[in-house]
Amino acid sequence: MIAEEKIEPQTEAKLKNDSAQASAAPKVLEKDVWAALSLCYDPEIPVNIVDLGLVYAVKVEEELSGSANVYIQMTLTAPGCGMGPMIAADVKRRVQQIPGVSNVMVELVFEPTWNPDMMSEAAKLVLNMV
Repeated sequence: MIAEEKIEPQTEAKLKNDSAQASAAPKVLEKDVWAALSLCYDPEIPVNIVDLGLVYAVKVEEELSGSANVYIQMTLTAPGCGMGPMIAADVKRRVQQIPGVSNVMVELVFEPTWNPDMMSEAAKLVLNMV
């Protein structure tokens, strides 16, 4: 005869609750992160950071709990830009508002060096660079 392992009722309820929460947590999609990033602006330039070409990478990692960690690698138009901390804070705040996001990490990098060729055609039009 095989002995059955009994699970305490409290533990069983917690496992079911955890499972339900994980499946109920909204899935964080990379496109939602990019949409949130497109709402972030360099205060000195009337173009969002996505169209400026400042965002180099977005990575969404799902956790077992169903929530997600988001990693963003971005740059600034110039390494000495005094607006860098403000832009990074805005990025973090906006992405953190996406349902299901638990953590946001923003890494400012300066390789490759940003240049105007990284801008979208829309950004170049706004800035009269076409």
